[in-house]
Amino acid sequence: MGRDLDAKEHTLREGTPDDAVCGVVPAHVACPAGTGALAALMAAAHRSGLSVTARGGGTGLDWGAPPRSLDLLVDTSALSWIDHDAGDLVVEAGAGTPLAELGRVLAAAGQRLSYDPVRLGGTVGGALATGASGPRRLLAGALRDLVIGMSVVRADGAVARSGGRVVKNVAGYDLAKPHTGGYGTLGVITAAAFRLHPLPAAIRVVSAEMPSDSRTKRALAALRGTAVVPSAVELDRPAEGPGRLVVVLEGTPESLVSRVGETSRALGGETEVAEELPGDWGVLPAEGCLIRVLAPPAELPDLAGGLGRLARDGFGASVRGTASVPAGCLYLAFPPGASAGAVAAVLDRARAGTGRSAVLLRAEPHVLAAGVDLWGEVPGLSLMRAVKDSLDPGHRLSPGRFAGGI
Repeated sequence: MGRDLDAKEHTLREGTPDDAVCGVVPAHVACPAGTGALAALMAAAHRSGLSVTARGGGTGLDWGAPPRSLDLLVDTSALSWIDHDAGDLVVEAGAGTPLAELGRVLAAAGQRLSYDPVRLGGTVGGALATGASGPRRLLAGALRDLVIGMSVVRADGAVARSGGRVVKNVAGYDLAKPHTGGYGTLGVITAAAFRLHPLPAAIRVVSAEMPSDSRTKRALAALRGTAVVPSAVELDRPAEGPGRLVVVLEGTPESLVSRVGETSRALGGETEVAEELPGDWGVLPAEGCLIRVLAPPAELPDLAGGLGRLARDGFGASVRGTASVPAGCLYLAFPPGASAGAVAAVLDRARAGTGRSAVLLRAEPHVLAAGVDLWGEVPGLSLMRAVKDSLDPGHRLSPGRFAGGI
């Protein structure tokens, strides 16, 4: 390691197996005390030609592909702060800020970041780097749509900023789009500003059992014919037994009375109504292979059922599917130890349709060793490579973690 990596502004230690990124143990781990220290650290790593990967809460380090090399893991936990402007419905937070802490601060002011975390224990930077959004994207959009400003440290240590803390601010290049979901391959996110929404006065969760795919499609069609404006429509397809359709409604208690009734009639059969979200709402399983499928919403009920049956009947693998139906997003969770053949077969089937894509978000070591294609065909890959070459010409940031070996 270069001598100039040692500084008072950050701690530096040797990496351990607990620091591994998709099984790759870093040579060293550094925890910079702030953006300035991070910039100096990145500049020193640049001069020494070191490969660098960033870590937030560590909950997504098994997502994506293993880095080709990992000289330095940057721990962003010290970049934890919240600057909340309640009057303007805006918040800026450091990348290392736990999402749970951010949620508590905003809730105390009657506001929220309209984002359902998909992992427990995540941070602002980690959520942005992996880019996955939970069920309630239906009204507010995905996480990337809520970002109005971002600060990033580039591979050479330069600090770049775009946007700001005003919702209509359009200053600078929109850093949020390429960095959200980029797995840290273009820069290390240090902070982000988000637009917020008021907490709803009340929530109702209306759910009903769906014994067949045809029943699910009828219920969804009936729901589309209403004016209830749900915040989320989730299809839960367990490995065994019937599925369940869950509709989330938000508003005033008075307005929800008629909307709950209309939703219940659309779902048909016996419905259950709860006044709060379940404790594990939107959270994906933390173990086993995990696939995300994007497809036309009308195809999702049949697709979820068909892919589950393929894994079960062809390979004996019990796969749970959860679909944000109107958003056209389906997650498929395999149990730990499921065969690489089962994962590959489901990916191939999911990709074999017009307007579809399927990504293996998390792959177990034996699946990676089998060479299963994580990304499939990636539209615009040449443009993505050009962006990578421009922002990280030495290809030192999380090399190989993203699509096409980027």
